[in-house]
Amino acid sequence: MFTGIIESLGTISNVVRECTNVHFNIESKISSQLKVDQSVAHNGVCLTVTSIKNNTHTVTAVEETLKKTNLSDWKEGDLVNLERCMQMNGRLDGHIVQGHVDQIGKCVNKLVLDGSWLYDFEYDSKEAGHVTVEKGSITINGTSLTCFNTTEKGFSVTIIPYTFENTVFKTLESGDKVNLEFDIIGKYVSKLLNKN
Repeated sequence: MFTGIIESLGTISNVVRECTNVHFNIESKISSQLKVDQSVAHNGVCLTVTSIKNNTHTVTAVEETLKKTNLSDWKEGDLVNLERCMQMNGRLDGHIVQGHVDQIGKCVNKLVLDGSWLYDFEYDSKEAGHVTVEKGSITINGTSLTCFNTTEKGFSVTIIPYTFENTVFKTLESGDKVNLEFDIIGKYVSKLLNKN
């Protein structure tokens, strides 16, 4: 379980393909504090740490994960949002995030404003439960955000300078693919309402 509050940025230092799996070595300021078997959200994807060496940790993505996320596009030098699982004795600063990506979305517009950045995203709305509501929560590449201008297949978010500088949003451009996790409460409500 995660909150969508990004803890650190990591840099992909190596990508190794093995059969249908891909192993990613990621260097970050929190890598040395991790432990093998720990679940860590990488751009919103919950992955298990398989090894640690100095300031680098390794995770493996299986074929199913590669199909449902933007991990298949990752390459050496790319930045990745990192978040360790939440502690039950702390505040929930973002929203309830599972680290289970629902689908890939696409950034269709980036607008630099006076002191913030506005991003527009589109997604395939055919999946039941993949809904957004005005001023509701959405997770983009693991970052908990409030969406607005919601439509049946898209929404907008505004990014403050702190979030821009400390997440992968500073590298995100129009046309880029992103990992989307829709609000778990909204998914349950949608499923109940659409039951036959």
